[in-house]
Amino acid sequence: MAKAEIIEAIKALAKEKEISEEMLFSTIEEALKAAYRKNLPKGAPVPNNLAVTVSRTDGAAHVYARKLIVPEVEESGSQISLEDAQRISSAYQMGDIAEVDVTPSGFLRVAAQTAKQVIMQRIREAERGRIYDEYIEKESEILTAIVQRVEPKAVFVELGRTEGVLEFSEMIPGETLHDDDHIKVYVLEVYRSGPVGPRGPQVRVSRIHPNLVKRLFEMEVPEIASGTVTIKSIAREAGSRTKMAVHSSDMMIDPVGACVGQRGSRVDRVVTELKGEKIDIIKWSSDPAEFVANALNPAHVLSVFVAENEKACRVIVPDNQLSLAIGKEGQNARLAAKLTGWKIDIKSQSQAAEMTDMVDDTDLPMPEDVELFSMPAAEDDDTL
Repeated sequence: MAKAEIIEAIKALAKEKEISEEMLFSTIEEALKAAYRKNLPKGAPVPNNLAVTVSRTDGAAHVYARKLIVPEVEESGSQISLEDAQRISSAYQMGDIAEVDVTPSGFLRVAAQTAKQVIMQRIREAERGRIYDEYIEKESEILTAIVQRVEPKAVFVELGRTEGVLEFSEMIPGETLHDDDHIKVYVLEVYRSGPVGPRGPQVRVSRIHPNLVKRLFEMEVPEIASGTVTIKSIAREAGSRTKMAVHSSDMMIDPVGACVGQRGSRVDRVVTELKGEKIDIIKWSSDPAEFVANALNPAHVLSVFVAENEKACRVIVPDNQLSLAIGKEGQNARLAAKLTGWKIDIKSQSQAAEMTDMVDDTDLPMPEDVELFSMPAAEDDDTL
């Protein structure tokens, strides 16, 4: 790379990557300074104050040692006599800083190699910057990923122009992935330089985040995409079950039916993507008691006692519905509590009767902040 080529390369890079020409020149000069020190002969003194300049017109590179002009030189690396300084320029006076040209022979070759390395590095940095800017806008979105390789701590996926990292803690429990599998992932974070694997922008993705379910339904249900149907809340235990509360701003549109689709077609596609994870779609209500009762589907609820001050409620279900309301290992009740944000205590009808008898025997009054909500008779619903 000749001197003229250095200038042309800098101008072309600055224009293409929208980088300041002056910044590139400054970067090359700093790199040349380091290259000069590195290539000094063994045992040669290193000047304390170096300056490297690259001509902005012809690309010529020079190295200068800046030295203080003193009556008697004690440190040759930082001092120079007035006599020697005036050989460089008669304008120098005692106490000035003289710039001594110490450019070694063959330095043009070093300058060309260094400039090339700096330019290539800047190209890579500019490319990484554009990729980062592209993917930072995709945080909290859903992307289609292709599995590249499975490693002990993470699965690496291709996301188009960059790589994504799916940590095992973000994988659906029990899910096995193989090379070239196509999966949907939720973007958690975007890094300028990956914490795992090679350098460059890297995207941390998830398969267990509740918003993955939300984004999948936004893709499948036009009413959600248009804003007519709103997903109010989601509670998820990935790989097992999800509860999702939906609401429609149009009285003529059933939000649950819209999400389920004809013969379950819409929800089935989401379930397939989530490897068979069960999904309960329930109708949201501004009435907390009704919302809690709906959230406990598929169990039928007889009545709900609501304690507003404690944000807690007691739910009464038929005796034969108690285990269904609680769910296996308490999952149905646990997800209902997460979905609604309310503490839920579930009692069977006979348990509630025994408690009522005990209260009657002690003649204790009902707390003032407890409200009773009675559910209508059980009806068929679209909950899956």
